[in-house]
Amino acid sequence: MRVEFQDLSKQYESGPVILQPMNFSDEVHTLAIIGPSGGGKSTLLRIIGGLIAPTTGRLWVDGEEIEQNESSLQQYRKKIGFVFQQGGLFRHMNARDNIAVPLEQVHGLSHTEACERAMSLLKRFGLQEDWQKKPAALSGGQQQRVAIARAIAAKPGLLLLDEPTSALDPEYTTEVLDVIRELKEEGLRFIIVTHEMGFARHACDKVAFLCQGSLMEYGESARLFDHPETEQLQQFLGKLLEWNLSL
Repeated sequence: MRVEFQDLSKQYESGPVILQPMNFSDEVHTLAIIGPSGGGKSTLLRIIGGLIAPTTGRLWVDGEEIEQNESSLQQYRKKIGFVFQQGGLFRHMNARDNIAVPLEQVHGLSHTEACERAMSLLKRFGLQEDWQKKPAALSGGQQQRVAIARAIAAKPGLLLLDEPTSALDPEYTTEVLDVIRELKEEGLRFIIVTHEMGFARHACDKVAFLCQGSLMEYGESARLFDHPETEQLQQFLGKLLEWNLSL
């Protein structure tokens, strides 16, 4: 899936510039967006997902320009799966309904078909025995697996994940990253904002480094981690190595 944007920027009214004007064009298979906090990573992901509008610039996905009006965006969002930092599950619904209800109400599946697809995904992710549980009764890792199941239930062309492990303990982080890696092996295309540098290097084909609202570096994962070109990326990776974080 080709993702392109031209002069894309974001500034909230009377606020700081979140994203400096940037350009990008490449085929996206598995892409990690990394960088220090406040660098604009989540903002860029939400613009690509049609959740917020850019201040300037144009965006194309698979050659189709994404028009910034609500009618066009609603149709575009149906083609995109999105996983938020803490799942964004409906707290009053059980695990099955969190997946099935959007399939019915947004994608037009029958109740029976939606429930069958939801249960199939829960079984695939080892949650078939927990389908009646509401999010509060699930662990953090289980909640994120339900969120991923919901995001892929409609068979999106692109999955976007915004720091899906940021609020998880290490044991749950591992199980969520394992699920994402399995999806990669099945050919699902995704863009992930992550602080898990080992995953970014070894599980993602390419990496984009955002810092101070600018796209500082982009390229093959191994190249960026082994031979960072900008001082900013060298410093960013150097701080991780100082604390012996696995890359």
